[in-house]
Amino acid sequence: MAKGIWSAGLRGKGVVWSTALMATTMLTGVSSAFAQESGGAQVEEIIVTAQKRAEDLQDVPVSIQAMGTEKLEALGVSDFNDFAKFLPSVSFTQYGPGATQVYMRGVASGGDGNHSGSLPSVGMYLDEQPVTTIQGSLDIHVYDVARVESLAGPQGTLYGASSQAGTIRIITNRPDTGGLYGGFDLEANTITGGDPGYVAEGFVNLPVSENAAARLVGWYEREGGYIDNVLGSRTFTTSGATITNAGRVEDNYNDVETYGARLALKIDLNDNWTVTPALMGQDQRSNGIFGYDPNVGDLEVSHYFPESAHDRWYQAALTLEGKIGSFDLLYAGAYLKRDIDSQADYSDYSYFYDAPGIEYGAYWTDDLGDPLDNPSQYIIGKDGFTKESHELRIASPSDQRFRFIAGLFAQVQTHQIEQRYMIDGLGIYAGQSIEVPGWEDTLWLTEQERVDRDYAIFGDASFDLNDQWTISGGLRAFKAKNGLKGFFGFSENYSSGTGVAACYGPPVVGNGPCTNLNKETEEDGFTHRVNITYRIDDDRMVYGTWSTGYRPGGINRKGTLPPYESDFLTNYELGWKTTWLDGSLRFNGAVYFEQWDDFQFSVLGTNGLTEIKNAAQAEVYGIETDIVWRPTSQLTLSGGGAITDAKLTEDFCYDIMACVPVTAPSGTELPVTPKFKGNLTARYDFTFGDYDAFLQGSVMHQSSTWTDLRLAERAIIGEQDAWTMLDFSGGVERDAWSAELFVVNATDERASLTRYAECAESVCGAATYIVPAKPRTFGIRLGRKF
Repeated sequence: MAKGIWSAGLRGKGVVWSTALMATTMLTGVSSAFAQESGGAQVEEIIVTAQKRAEDLQDVPVSIQAMGTEKLEALGVSDFNDFAKFLPSVSFTQYGPGATQVYMRGVASGGDGNHSGSLPSVGMYLDEQPVTTIQGSLDIHVYDVARVESLAGPQGTLYGASSQAGTIRIITNRPDTGGLYGGFDLEANTITGGDPGYVAEGFVNLPVSENAAARLVGWYEREGGYIDNVLGSRTFTTSGATITNAGRVEDNYNDVETYGARLALKIDLNDNWTVTPALMGQDQRSNGIFGYDPNVGDLEVSHYFPESAHDRWYQAALTLEGKIGSFDLLYAGAYLKRDIDSQADYSDYSYFYDAPGIEYGAYWTDDLGDPLDNPSQYIIGKDGFTKESHELRIASPSDQRFRFIAGLFAQVQTHQIEQRYMIDGLGIYAGQSIEVPGWEDTLWLTEQERVDRDYAIFGDASFDLNDQWTISGGLRAFKAKNGLKGFFGFSENYSSGTGVAACYGPPVVGNGPCTNLNKETEEDGFTHRVNITYRIDDDRMVYGTWSTGYRPGGINRKGTLPPYESDFLTNYELGWKTTWLDGSLRFNGAVYFEQWDDFQFSVLGTNGLTEIKNAAQAEVYGIETDIVWRPTSQLTLSGGGAITDAKLTEDFCYDIMACVPVTAPSGTELPVTPKFKGNLTARYDFTFGDYDAFLQGSVMHQSSTWTDLRLAERAIIGEQDAWTMLDFSGGVERDAWSAELFVVNATDERASLTRYAECAESVCGAATYIVPAKPRTFGIRLGRKF
């Protein structure tokens, strides 16, 4: 039955539709036979707001996986990695805390994440506000959260530009005027071969008056390190000098410390209007790097300079909601500010570019013009982000045969970029200084400002033809404007064609020496959604959707390259939402076909400069399922899976004039997303004396993946192996106290999240780093509610 649906999903739409209906009919016939065995147990009802209305998950004709409070607590979710492994349609690359690029349904080219590159293709939301910054998503601590919603497929009509392939929403618990209550949780853990960690988190809901309440949430977390910086040495070709990292050797040096808080105030102005201001902030400090070099050893690197990041952000948000007659009106606005100070070892670049036959070390000279004994590079970076968003929407009554939502959206996000590629003692070459003017020991400087603006008007409407059939559609008209200005490059004495040599005016950003970049591009267009839903009965429905999503274009820093244009994703989807066995079994899923046109692709070009072009065409076939079954009131089985077949449908030639050989031929598998990803969790609740107790186990598996689209780079970096991870937990609860023991990644699987080289793969690929999932972690949690 299920096998029939899965296999048919890759053959044709008509077959899928008929197979899904056949499965529905067969399950209806056996439903009553198993109803007695369920013992009256029912799966958790989840209310979602995916379509900007509060609706039961099973009534929304969208492919959604939602984890409510009960599920999040059961799985011990505290961050993105914790819940992403249970979302089959979600894949990601990650270089460390706060450096995650998220993808859905195989819509990934493997070239995103650069500050002067493409915007994300998956939108991240905190309540009503988008929180995806240009270089990735915020590392939000998940605690006192009502639910996490994962919306697969284009959400462009309601969520806009960065929801081309999907949207992930973290919905927090709101203040409650119903009473005073709260709780806290404490955790201690230890990583196999690494350091211990600690977590303290708590919340309190405080009624202020009959019509007002506040909710305060706070957390502190220390994550132990598990990557060792071990003793190493290098001998440079040009100078013949040998260096060591003896002063930097340290075990478990990639520790992380995070603390933050969230405060929300809810005020009922009258019976119809409520205002909810909220403030959330987080400060995170991390050391080391989160990848290891297998040539050095398991979970080991040999790096030569300090490595750290200080990532802090806050978001101020305001939601005003009420009624005008029978219509609901909502305004949601937010201002996000994020700052990151970082240091990174970049010695691989210096070492491999000074290899025999290249010998760039001859150009890295001291104040006497002699080659430096230690030309190793390191990077000091400062990134400043702001994001301001406003949305105003109106919704007609949801119980009417015809209903609609319409709104306006505006967003401005900025990124102040400062990156210094430094060599200590850098001086004179051929009698002239090779430092960037005004920046001591700086070989390369990026001092830029990026601004992305998005404006949109949108609408979505539904009409019930009768009790079983509903048609709906949406349209979003948008205008996007992207600007990039400032300075990037070398001094004019080091390069005669880039950097200072290419300047044409005084500095316009920060303390740059001059300006060699000041460009803007803008475009407009629209996305759409058309849906038809058939309700078989009160517990089962099937639907079909035709929708599109987009990602704005932008600026290429390289003057000879034109701006890159928006890329569009077209989605054809057939899905089902079904409940069986008197509510004890929920079986949802979707099959889909997506076309990705002229997608944006980024590579490192000359001088390691990011170049973005609209590359080629790709198609994605897939199926995703989500199942929850409570055969008894004590046992709950839940899981999901996704099969994704994402490939180029034409040859990709990055250099069209000299495409020999082809960069990636038609039929090449797109990177990042596994062909299969799935999970299964079993939880058994029982009574142990005076205690309520549970035992739980989860298994997660995904197949192998590539990190790059280009065949030559794949051959250098290698394929990421398939992996399987196991999590186990057990605990007891009595009165308001709870205790839990857990082990995450019980088999200590070295699951690869990302593979990369520090510079162009053809040069630095001999040192390929693997960012692993966290090694086996044992822990204990204690909690108290009041």
